[in-house]
Amino acid sequence: MTGLVIVGHGTRSAAGVDQFAALVERVRRRGDVGDVEGGFIELSRPPLTDAVGALVARGHRKLVALPLVLTGAGHGKGDIPAAMAREQERHPGLTYRYGRPLGPHPLLHEALEERIDAALAGADRAGTWVALIGRGSTDPDANAEVAKVARLLWEGRGYAGVEPGFISLASPSVPAVLERLRRLGARRIVVAPYFLFAGVLPDRIVARSAEFAAAHPDIDVRVAEVIGDCDALADLVRERYAEALGGDIRMNCDTCAYRVLMPGFADKVGRPQRPHDHPDDPVGHHHHHGHDHGHDHGHGHGSVAVVGGGPGPDDLITVRGKALLEAADVVVVDRLAPQGLLAGLRPDVLVVDAAKVPRGPSMAQEAINAALVSHARAGRRVVRLKGGDPYVFGRGHEEVQACTAAGVPVTVVPGVSSAIAAPALAGVPVTHRGVAHDVTVVSGHLPPGHPDSLVDWAALARARGTVVLLMAVDTIAKIASVLIEHGRAPETPVLAVQDAGQADQRSVPARLDEIGAVAAREDIRPPAVFVLGPVVALPTTGPTA
Repeated sequence: MTGLVIVGHGTRSAAGVDQFAALVERVRRRGDVGDVEGGFIELSRPPLTDAVGALVARGHRKLVALPLVLTGAGHGKGDIPAAMAREQERHPGLTYRYGRPLGPHPLLHEALEERIDAALAGADRAGTWVALIGRGSTDPDANAEVAKVARLLWEGRGYAGVEPGFISLASPSVPAVLERLRRLGARRIVVAPYFLFAGVLPDRIVARSAEFAAAHPDIDVRVAEVIGDCDALADLVRERYAEALGGDIRMNCDTCAYRVLMPGFADKVGRPQRPHDHPDDPVGHHHHHGHDHGHDHGHGHGSVAVVGGGPGPDDLITVRGKALLEAADVVVVDRLAPQGLLAGLRPDVLVVDAAKVPRGPSMAQEAINAALVSHARAGRRVVRLKGGDPYVFGRGHEEVQACTAAGVPVTVVPGVSSAIAAPALAGVPVTHRGVAHDVTVVSGHLPPGHPDSLVDWAALARARGTVVLLMAVDTIAKIASVLIEHGRAPETPVLAVQDAGQADQRSVPARLDEIGAVAAREDIRPPAVFVLGPVVALPTTGPTA
């Protein structure tokens, strides 16, 4: 028979650990699940690896892994599957089916109802408001599920009302929910923790409720017990086990923040999942959590998104890039990134100026890398906001490499490069049928002849297509001279585009043999893009919107 491993998150509460163990034993005593073990992914003993190891030692090669969590948040969606993947590496040939989270389920609603009735001790439901308090998550789907449970608990049970709230990470908080109920006229409130077992956070719910009660002696505030080890919970575990065996896993993927772009949570899409390192599990560097989950996971859940902000205008960033920016805790920003977007950030967002000003002050790349890693390790969502595209002369991959080397989750969001956008905004296509079938984007930061330059200027001069020069304001005269020297026609049309997309955008045309002098005379300054080739001579209607 397929073995069952019940997987808990872990707690620093001895009472919570005991309740978990009692539930595992209750399921084991039922006898209709062949073989049962339980373990935690962090904080508590026994670790998951011991539970899996015990089942494997008894001959099991097929398991059901059941996440003992109420909602499908990060632990159930990522942390536990990642830990099970590690167990598969340890035990070649091991396979498992994954059960779905416990809630919402009528058995849980009935258990909550019993806990609330016990707190009421005979008082009538009609005059009672319930504050259903969940853990709180950075996963919007999990928070929405708590709200759903609150509504289901209200329907048909005769309470005056049920309002959801959270003890950490999400709003509304316990005091905010209680204050709302007070304003609605509540004179008796039962605070019902939507938790399986005792722990630090349920204790905090009790404390916050007591504080509110002390400040409002005219309101009867009572706190119900957690769901705890009980027959209803054991029945639900057995039901989820049977579902997994039968392949009936009705996961909700339509609003999963790891699959679908949700406003404010874009950093989660496609995020790699990594297992926790349990202190009693001899693997990794034992970077286990030293906190009580009253806040987000520190270094284990911080991340970096290297975002291309586009050519400059605020509205030319990608949808995903803007969503990540709105969700950020820290923004490390370049000089050429869309500065107007910073004004819309939350007041608590830390903005780090990483500008590199030509011939002016600049932040060293090593310092930028270190800032990205340190903030992510502190559990923050970091956006590295760059101008253009981060992989087009943006040192974006250097930053990705630094994050990867430090074990920090990192993602890249492409941006609209000024190499393409600036000519387009000036009315010039970089390719055109019958005119230019190739386009070469070149950094002009180093002039021809510089020992560190990697550009084959002679080969570039022989090309017939379009050449786009970035960072070439100081070197354009030398570049033009070398291109002509190696065969590019002196009359080749060139267009300098300064401040592309901005209100003061301007375009200055010239011949290749004149562009150096024209750029100096017209005082062309960064940021500017030079585009040269026959496409520049095509008829145009002028700058595009």
